[in-house]
Amino acid sequence: MSEKFTGSFTQQEALPEAAIEAALNVMRHGRLHRYNVVEGELGEAALLEQEFAAQLGAKYCLAVASGGYAMATALRAVGVKHGDKVLTNAFTLAPVPGSIAAVGASPVFVDVTEELTIDLEDLAAKADQASVLMLSHMRGHLCDMDRLMKICDDAGIIVIEDCAHTMGAAWNGVASGRMGAVGCYSCQTYKHVNSGEGGLLITDDAEIAARAIMLSGSYMLYERHLAAPPPELFERVKFETPNISGRMDNLRAAILRPQLRDLGRQVARWNERYQKIESGLRGTPGLTVVERPEAETYVGSSIQFLLLDWSAQKLQDVISRCGLRGVELKWFGPPEPVAFTSRYDSWRYVAPQSLPKSDRILAGILDMRVPLTFSLEDCAQIARIIRAEVSTVYQAGEA
Repeated sequence: MSEKFTGSFTQQEALPEAAIEAALNVMRHGRLHRYNVVEGELGEAALLEQEFAAQLGAKYCLAVASGGYAMATALRAVGVKHGDKVLTNAFTLAPVPGSIAAVGASPVFVDVTEELTIDLEDLAAKADQASVLMLSHMRGHLCDMDRLMKICDDAGIIVIEDCAHTMGAAWNGVASGRMGAVGCYSCQTYKHVNSGEGGLLITDDAEIAARAIMLSGSYMLYERHLAAPPPELFERVKFETPNISGRMDNLRAAILRPQLRDLGRQVARWNERYQKIESGLRGTPGLTVVERPEAETYVGSSIQFLLLDWSAQKLQDVISRCGLRGVELKWFGPPEPVAFTSRYDSWRYVAPQSLPKSDRILAGILDMRVPLTFSLEDCAQIARIIRAEVSTVYQAGEA
C-alpha cells in the first residue's frame, strides 16, 4: 500500500514561552495601545522597532498592522500619487498589487524567470515607465540584487523591497530589505515570525521614516518612537501627511520580540527541511528544481518546483494524486484564483497586460509550505510521494 503523509501544512509551532510570558505581562497591565505607556516606560512596539532596526543595521523602523499596510505606507512615503505607475513582479501575491492600488497607482508587471525571480531584462526594458519598483521577493527567491540596483539607480527608480518571504535572507551578505530605499516585512502567521498579523518597515531615509510614522497614526506622539528620525524632521512633514492609522499594538510587539531574537536558529531549521525535500526531488522525470544562486542566503519556509510545459490536466492529476496521499500542493496556473495562488491576470482592477513568457512559467509552478512542525523524516516522505506521483503521471504519457 502506498505511504500517506498525515501531517498538517497549516499548523505552526506553538509560540515560545518567552513570547507567551511577554504577552501575559502586557495583558496584565492592559496598556495594549502603543502610545499608552506610563512615565519612564518604553512600550513593546517602540522596543521592537529599535531591536529590529539594530538587527538589520537600519537607522529607522516602524511596526504596523500588516505587511500590506507597510507596503502601501512605503509607497505613500516615497511620494507615489494617484494615477502614477509602479513597476512590480508578475509573479507575486495579491497584497503587492493591492498595495499599489491602495494608493491609487497602477501596477506595471515585469516578467518572471524560470528561477522565479523578476526578469532583469524586462525590468530594464520597462524602466522608463515608472519611477518606483515594488520588488517582491516572491516565495523567498532573491534575484541578482547588485544588477537590479544598478538598473534602478541608472534609471532613477526608487526600490521598495517586499520581504514578506525573505526575513532572514540575504544577497552577497546584505540582508534582504537593505538594498532598496525601504524594506517591508510581514509578521502574519505563515511568515518567519508569527503575531497573527503585523508588519515592519525599515529605511535609512529620515524623511521617508518621518512620513511613514505620521501615516501610521502617530498623531504628535512621534517622540515616543525609539527608531525614528529627530523631531525636526517631523516639523517638515507633520501638517502635510495624512493619518492613515495602521499601528502595531504592544501585545503583538511583545509576542514578536523573542521570536526575532531566535530568527537565525529558525532559519537554519527551515533550510534543513527545505534541503531534505529538494534533494528528494532532484532527478524526478519532468520536474525542474529551482536552483538557488551561490550569492543567495535563503529561508526555505516554502518550496517551489516546475512542471514546465505540462498540460493543465496532467498538472491537476499530480495535485490530485499527491492530495490523496496527504501532500498539499498549490498551483499558480489555473485561470481562477485558488486560495493565495492568484496571478497577474486575476487582478482585474489592473489594466490587462500581455506577458506570454510569464504565462508559460506561471502555468508550471507548484508550491508547498514547509512548516517547522514537519520533521526531517516527514520531509523525506513528502519528497518520496511527490516524486512517485510526478513520475507516474509523466510516464503515463508525454507531458
